[in-house]
Amino acid sequence: MTLQKVSQIFTKILLLALYTKLFHIVFLAIFLTIGNHALYSQEIKPKKSFTNKDKVKNDSITTSVVIDTSLVKIENPLQTTTKTNDTVKKKPLLEGIVTRKAKDFEKANQKTKELTLYNEAELYYTDIELKAGIIVLNYEKNEVYAGRIKDSLGNYTQYPVFKQGSNVIEPDSIRFNFKTKKALIWNSRTKQGELNIKAEVSKRENDSVIFLKNARITTSKNIDDPEYYFAVSKVKFVPKKKVVVGPTHLVIVDVPTPLFLPFAYFPMSEKSTSGFIVPTPGQSNQQGYFLQNGGYYFALTDYYDLAVLGDYYTNGSYGLRFESSYAKRYKFNGRVNFRFENNIQSEKGLPDYVKSKQYNIQWSHSQDAKAAANSRFSASVNLGSSQYFRQSVNLANIGSSLNNNLSSSVSYSKTFQTVPQVNLSLSATHNQNTNTEVINMTLPTLQASVDRIFPFAPKDGVKKGFIKNINLQYNLRGENRISTADSLFFKPQMFRDAKTGFQHTIPISTNFKVFKYFSVTTGASYNEVWALNTIEKSFSTIENKVVTEDVKGFDAFRTYNFSASIGTTIYGTFNFGEDKKFQALRHVMRPSVSYGYTPSFDQYYDTYAIDATGNTYQEYTRFEGGLFGAPGKSYSNNLGFSLSNTFEAKVRDDESEKDEPKKVMLLNNLNFSTSYNLAADSLAWSPMRVSGGTQLFKQKMNLNFGATLDPYAIDNSGRRIEKYNIDNGGSLFRLTSANMTINYGFSSADGDKKGNVSSQTEQNGGRQDDLFGTGTNLNDNRQSLFNDENKEEEETDSEWYNTKLPWDLRLAYSVTYSNSNRQNEIASHSLMVSGNIELAPRWKVGASSGYDFKQKGITFTQLRFERDLESWRMSFNWVPFGPNTYWGFFIGISSSVLSDIKWEKNQLPDRVFR
Repeated sequence: MTLQKVSQIFTKILLLALYTKLFHIVFLAIFLTIGNHALYSQEIKPKKSFTNKDKVKNDSITTSVVIDTSLVKIENPLQTTTKTNDTVKKKPLLEGIVTRKAKDFEKANQKTKELTLYNEAELYYTDIELKAGIIVLNYEKNEVYAGRIKDSLGNYTQYPVFKQGSNVIEPDSIRFNFKTKKALIWNSRTKQGELNIKAEVSKRENDSVIFLKNARITTSKNIDDPEYYFAVSKVKFVPKKKVVVGPTHLVIVDVPTPLFLPFAYFPMSEKSTSGFIVPTPGQSNQQGYFLQNGGYYFALTDYYDLAVLGDYYTNGSYGLRFESSYAKRYKFNGRVNFRFENNIQSEKGLPDYVKSKQYNIQWSHSQDAKAAANSRFSASVNLGSSQYFRQSVNLANIGSSLNNNLSSSVSYSKTFQTVPQVNLSLSATHNQNTNTEVINMTLPTLQASVDRIFPFAPKDGVKKGFIKNINLQYNLRGENRISTADSLFFKPQMFRDAKTGFQHTIPISTNFKVFKYFSVTTGASYNEVWALNTIEKSFSTIENKVVTEDVKGFDAFRTYNFSASIGTTIYGTFNFGEDKKFQALRHVMRPSVSYGYTPSFDQYYDTYAIDATGNTYQEYTRFEGGLFGAPGKSYSNNLGFSLSNTFEAKVRDDESEKDEPKKVMLLNNLNFSTSYNLAADSLAWSPMRVSGGTQLFKQKMNLNFGATLDPYAIDNSGRRIEKYNIDNGGSLFRLTSANMTINYGFSSADGDKKGNVSSQTEQNGGRQDDLFGTGTNLNDNRQSLFNDENKEEEETDSEWYNTKLPWDLRLAYSVTYSNSNRQNEIASHSLMVSGNIELAPRWKVGASSGYDFKQKGITFTQLRFERDLESWRMSFNWVPFGPNTYWGFFIGISSSVLSDIKWEKNQLPDRVFR
């Protein structure tokens, strides 16, 4: 071969390579800029060469391309250019880089200007994400098509998922234009808040407006086969703002209903919005027709809100409620409720006319543990009229009417990380008996303490021995205590009767061992009380009786005492053989003997005449009835004896694969305690107290019992006499009182199952279980009577259970015996029962009742029926007899956005106002 031919061949190869390189550059420029008709708006800095990075990972191809516009020149008649210092500024065709990948292949077609991605195809552009079985990109029209594909069985799979920002659409197929941002979507599925929307055809005009044709709007989780939906022919959908629809009718289980609306408006927002709350109509026997729970909701800020609700009755009764919730992430959260009712019975002028005003205030506040390491603020307030829950005709909770006590607590505590550590707390408490209407409050209570100090202990090493274990600390408690009645609450008289005082306590103690097995504890305590309220007693010749006057001013008394105790632990094991079912019994005894000495502080006692003659006097202390007690006149020299026992068995476990025995607790505790007063001239022995408890049936049954045994006899008037009961013809001990409680909760499921708990019930002061019934919140009947908000949905194809029905049952038995004065009677005796059964998936029945054996009558009884219709809920709640007779029926959509689509009927209980 001649040199000339070799040169010609080399020249052809070089030209072919250059042509191929130039074609490749032009192709990439056309694809990534999608045509040559775009307008450039910003300068693209020239580069020496383009980069084309293809990454292969897990059989997927990921491509990211950057264009070098210095090598490719695209002529475009629509292109706008400006010259500044001979530099041409061009607008980019796209706003970002297009990234794509596919599992099987990518195929480019130069004739149709299309790029096809197949199987697990993904495409990313700015804030747009598109995933589908197949994606076809037309870089000439700036359009992308995405659709589903068939699997090996011929079923459609890998439906497209179009995501832009927080909006997600799941259609059968979609066409999208990168330039105009318009889209055409078939069988789109999208979720906006609690609403699920499916439309046959959707047209996306831009980022903010979407038009839909033949759409379904529902709150059902199954958007393809919902149990109900609103059929709409035309829809205008503005994401995160609103949904405006044309002619609409309700379809339930694919059956059209006659419920029709010419148009409808659904507000959509990720944030809370203000709006009216539609009231519930009804009728009451005493108040007539009414509208309840209507009002307005104020979405004030992201941190707190306010709902103003009211009731109105045709006889003139009305009610007002203000409810507010607040929260700040990682700081605190809480809720405030104020409720007021003005109830009227009968007509004015009639003898049975009664007007009753009742109110209730609730406040709960909880601080996040991360908010502050050394300080904490909390509040739990429930106060108001004693008869509020018993006379309210708009019950937030039925069980609250059976509660006899309202309590509140607001506290702030802080720890100072000093040496020694100092703790400080300031609190206000409230306790209210709804039967006696007596209110006890502390406004406020101040507590401070200094941590224990070991003055003789080394800084490093073990504290061992009598001297090294000597420790002391300081405690301060100050109170401003108020005791008043419901009628005087927050009136001037309430504060005039307040008592104020401070108590300082310095305990000193140490501990050590003797004879290796005996633990000895000794200690002394110094107590100083500052009182700002004392009394003075004298005989009034004018009134001819002893009068007690309150004295305002500072006064104080000081006391001290000494104590010591010694105790040990004795272990006993009785083996019966490993081949036995009952292999061993373990008995643990903890005996203890204590001694306490308190001298007489008669220097704080005075005398007063009890008659006009002035010859008869009686002693008293001016600190009588003080906040922290009064100094004792007689000295005390007591010996105390106690014995605690536990019994545990080791039994063969036939279910164990390792053939290991299991431990069974027979008695958690069995305690005996009594004392002997060495300084007493008579009746030195105090009654013996016996108490115990255990858990049976896999710790599902809690059994507790107690008894009081008195060694002395009594006379005919019931007073103890200096004669042992056995010497008076009786037994060694006289049983004066006894009590026993049994709580048993079990269910068809393994393990313990807690009863239904209502947060509103607890806040109102009710029980944590449903033995006294579950709450009926008339403000929101969408809540389940069985507290199933957190239960996981069970998917089942059967309408009924084939073999087992889920159920749970709770029993509470209580009996009290009294014989302090030979009355020999059962003081109280009752049995409470509560149970629920699930007849079929989503169909539940429950009941709460009981029987009082002392009064021979049935206690509070409630029957509950509920049908979970997935997106709907139907319930019936009935209290058949008693002072709280009530029934209520509800059926409606569970979602809050459509909560006004409901039908409910309530027969409120008849109240006796006073």
